[in-house]
Amino acid sequence: MTQAPLSAGSREEPTAFTAWRALGMLIQLVVTDPGQLDAARDLLTEDLTELDLTCSRFRDDSELVALGDAAREATAPVTVTVSPLLAQAIAVALSAASVTDGDVDPTVGGVLCALGYDRDFGQVPATGPALPGGVGFRVIPGWRSIKLDPVTRRLTVPPGVQLDLGATVKGWAADLSAARIAEKLGCGVLVSLGGDTSVAGEPPDGGWRIRVQDVTGMPDQPSSGPSTVVAIRDGGLATSSTTARRWQRGGDVLHHILDPRTGLPAAPVWRTVSVAAASCADANTAATAAVIRGRQAPAWLASLGLPARLVEPDGTVLTVAGWPADPE
Repeated sequence: MTQAPLSAGSREEPTAFTAWRALGMLIQLVVTDPGQLDAARDLLTEDLTELDLTCSRFRDDSELVALGDAAREATAPVTVTVSPLLAQAIAVALSAASVTDGDVDPTVGGVLCALGYDRDFGQVPATGPALPGGVGFRVIPGWRSIKLDPVTRRLTVPPGVQLDLGATVKGWAADLSAARIAEKLGCGVLVSLGGDTSVAGEPPDGGWRIRVQDVTGMPDQPSSGPSTVVAIRDGGLATSSTTARRWQRGGDVLHHILDPRTGLPAAPVWRTVSVAAASCADANTAATAAVIRGRQAPAWLASLGLPARLVEPDGTVLTVAGWPADPE
């Protein structure tokens, strides 16, 4: 996701902003009450620590990795009781798979690893030798193979499956944290996790102004590639990109958004797709699915009434469903 919060309107009381790196991504936090910034950062840090220990694909002691280890050693489906947080995260991922007809599928983790994305992206070598067997078709178990009882939190996964929640977990986590901070501190809040942006509470005058661009960055830095500024008052904003996380193996250029039907990176019809929705989780789901759907994406997003901005590889911008046109 690729957004940067900008100055947020003309309040008598200015907003307060802070940013830091954690979990391999840029974290950005804005509050409408400067006196609450430290408390808001403490709350967000607590949430991120719990999220990492539960849902990370890259730390050996996370609950998600333990689940993958058990499945990898199994010869039959594995059933375990998972924590409330992991149960919620998986439920969100399965819901995203359902509403996108499987475009956004949490069972792609094993294939991502096989293609080289097997550690925090900052540690993935930018180039490397060709993959054994190339990057041809690789089997993805499919989201329907995952069974979750939301009451008992009993989760059943097929042997060998490795879940990846990256397409949904950041947006969902941003929604949870923004809502919790706003409720506890009584101020307007913007939370951006790697660019996946959620807002809660009373917005500043004129709404939250956000710069949408190719690569997530700080608001005081110039944008890279085509960019625009939009304002939102509630919900969330997310961007999926085929340019932000790329690596090369042999002669193959890869990126992190996989088409579950082929096990290959989605065709780069769009360099970025940005979507505004009622929640950041919904926006992220729609943006990722749009990248996978390629040329069918504009009509699909318009049919859902989701304002979106789609950028072609050459920088040509297409907007749908009320997303404002880029300035000349």
